[in-house]
This record gives sequence, C-alpha cells and structure tokens, in this order.
Amino acid sequence: MMGNEHKIGSRTPAQSSRTNGGNFSTHSRRAFLGQISAAAAAPMLPSAARAASGMRIGMNTEAFRDLTNAELARELAASDIKLVQLCFTQKDSKFSGWNRRTDTSGLTPARCREIAAIYRDAGVEIFSIAVYANLIHPDEAEREGNIANFEAVMEIGDHMNVHNFVTEAGHYYEEKTPTTHNAIEFQDETWTRMVGVGHRLAAMAEKHDAKVLLEPAHWGFFLSAKRLQTYLETVNSPRIRALLDPANLLEVNDLEEMFQHLSPWIDCLHAKDRKLHVLRGVAAGKGDLDYKQFIALATKHTPRAPLVLEYVNAKDYKDALAHLRKAMNEAGVAEA
Repeated sequence: MMGNEHKIGSRTPAQSSRTNGGNFSTHSRRAFLGQISAAAAAPMLPSAARAASGMRIGMNTEAFRDLTNAELARELAASDIKLVQLCFTQKDSKFSGWNRRTDTSGLTPARCREIAAIYRDAGVEIFSIAVYANLIHPDEAEREGNIANFEAVMEIGDHMNVHNFVTEAGHYYEEKTPTTHNAIEFQDETWTRMVGVGHRLAAMAEKHDAKVLLEPAHWGFFLSAKRLQTYLETVNSPRIRALLDPANLLEVNDLEEMFQHLSPWIDCLHAKDRKLHVLRGVAAGKGDLDYKQFIALATKHTPRAPLVLEYVNAKDYKDALAHLRKAMNEAGVAEA
C-alpha cells in the first residue's frame, strides 16, 4: 500500500473536523471533494495492492533435465504454473546450448508442433524460447553462423506459435593468448558491432512477427540497467525488448534503478536470487534480493510481465515457488 492511502474505515481530515465540532469550511469542503476524486481515480493507478488481473508465474525449463516434456508439463500444471521459458533441455528434446549454437537438427516442424501441443494440452503456455547465443564473438564467420542459428530458432518458434526469444549478448574469452586490456565486452569496437547485431535481430524478428528479449548481467556486455537502456534506445526497435533478472544486476543496481531505467522495455522477469559479492545464482529466497520490494515494483511498473522462476529443478522448485507466492501475498499481489 502507498503511504498516502487511507485504510478502510479511517476518517478523512474533513470528516475529523466535523466530528470534533469544527466548521466545515470552504477549504475543508474543497479538500474533501479532492479526496473523493482521488479515491475514484485510484483504481486506475498501477499499485501493488490493485493488480487488475494478477501476475503470472512461469518456469524456466533448463534444469528439469531428467523429465520428458510430457512429464514436466504435468508436473508444472499440478503446481498451477501456466507458462514456461522453454530451453530444449528435456530428456526427449536435448537441443539446447549456452553461449553457442543450438542444435536444431532434430526439431522438425512436426516435432515442434508435437512439443507445443504437449504443453498446450496441459494448460501451459510456452511464453518464450531460450536462445543464449554468442552474439559478441569477434570472428565474423562465427558470429554470422550464430546469427543464422538464431533465425533457425525463430523458425522453430513459428511452428510452435511462440514469438518471444530470450538471449544474452554472449561471452568470448581468448584462451590461447590472454590479454590484460579491457575484456571484449567493453572494447570500443564491440559496442558498434553489437548495435549492428541488434539491428539484424530486429529485422529477423520483424520477419517472424517476434520479439527478442535481452537479459542484462553485471559480468557481461549488458552490465547494468542503464547500459541496456542506452543500447535499447540506440537500436530503437519495438522488436528488441528486455528481460529483467534483478539477481543479475544486484551487484551494480538497486531495484528502483533497474525499473527506472528499463520498465518501458520489460516484457518478462526472471525470479531467482543471489548473495551480494557472489557470482553464482541461487533459487528465489536463498540470496539477498528483497522479493517483497521486487514484486511491489514489478506490479507498479510492469504488471503484465510474467515472473519466471529459474535455477530450480524438480527437487527444489516448490520451495522457490512458495517463496515467490509468499512475497506476492505480502505485497498484496494476486496471481493470474
């Protein structure tokens, strides 16, 4: 609740004046009418206590490697989880890669439609597909191959009726001859090259009626909320959007800063956690992220963006889910 809201049953200043025998002056009357007008307009405001239709909870499928798609869809549906970020890491669809190309050889159009139907029939939406490609690679041929592979995954999305694709910029390390100068992510020419990649992705997304959601992290090219904001403004395409994972930026931004810089672009939120000054991420509730504040800010600034749990598997996801739902309840946020 916002600090200037009245609790149900509490009296306005004008009402208190009348109760205490004071004159209901013109000034009091105007104040009272102003409060009535404000109260009437309040439901239109994005407030943590007044989410119009609630926030959706989803699951990243990356760590559910011991389940088939059908087993995972049943498991999530039983926990009332209605959407996923699909990573193609399940026992019967191992095609995914991180910071490299995704093996799409076994994903025929028929197989794509079959996997999509498995989740759909269980009442689970495939909200997005993960494409954690290496878009920052300095070798042009390698980078072009990765961009072509990205479009191949968009074609898979066409067959599955999925239109959101989640990615990072990727990482590159020269293992043979380590250097002491700035990492490639922060070299001058890399920015220009990555803006060009952004324009390429925007054109591909337009062709496939899709959106690319960029995920920032303090150890990569999109190292802060402000840097990602600057990049999004430079590429300037409605097809290039943001996925905010607060745990990835906890070291460099506070929660208010993250939403201040990125809220106009955020289409999805990751719900995991991290201890300060530690690189390894952990499940929601196991780190230093203030989840109640996170939920309140998300409801205020990005109420339509789903909250997707990650860094959990079949053995521990229920604890993280309970932590997320508890934080939503404490913030007065309904679940859609």
